[in-house]
Amino acid sequence: MVSIKSEREIELMMEACKITAETHEMLEKNIKPGISTYELDKMAEEFIRSKGGIPAQKGYPSGMKGVPDFPSTLCISINDEVIHGIPTKKRIIQDGDIVSIDLVVLKNGFHGDSARTHLVGNVSEEAKKLVEVTKQAFFEGIKFAREGNRIGDVSFAIEEYVKKFGYAVIREFQGHGIGREMHEDPGVPNYGKKGKGIRLEKGMTIAVEPMVTEKRPDIFELEDGWTIVTQDGSLAAHYENTILITEKEAKVLTIV
Repeated sequence: MVSIKSEREIELMMEACKITAETHEMLEKNIKPGISTYELDKMAEEFIRSKGGIPAQKGYPSGMKGVPDFPSTLCISINDEVIHGIPTKKRIIQDGDIVSIDLVVLKNGFHGDSARTHLVGNVSEEAKKLVEVTKQAFFEGIKFAREGNRIGDVSFAIEEYVKKFGYAVIREFQGHGIGREMHEDPGVPNYGKKGKGIRLEKGMTIAVEPMVTEKRPDIFELEDGWTIVTQDGSLAAHYENTILITEKEAKVLTIV
């Protein structure tokens, strides 16, 4: 069931979204060669809690027997890792890495969700282009995220933009509605057909998140039960924001 937020609910949700944006800004200032993903995770948790928020991904249930709940504040995915990378003390960020960080904040009973892929040190031109295209794919998609349009209009625009550069979108994972729950209806794929899917309504809040691979879109899951990587070892990038549907252009809630 799709949730339509009231003006008061949107105000409350914007506080969680603001913290996600501020956390990304803080992390961008601290991410550098030689730092561990564990250190970044601890910085983020302390920062979020100092703002009155709760790191919502920490303890998120896997839903799979034998796979522990997600242990960290951040999903940190490096190079060929697409999403859901688990921070550890042993994982040290290197010069030239591209590092995707996905985080969700809970405050006032509402969630804010966003992801960024960071360029660390001397990154190749090919990697820079992938990250740039992935980010722009989000903005191409939300041009169609307005009252009266359909989810498929957003999804189609994302995939068509990505394909122009010879890249591919991940099909097994997608964006989603968001609010009191981290994942709500509707699903928001990064591929689709114009005019298909549910109709967008004013007051809907959704997380739109292109996940793009440099080459083939085939993926697999590592033994930790969480980390998703490209099958061919090619690079992947991720960019996400929580947006509000209005009668005009979408309002991005997770950019300060």
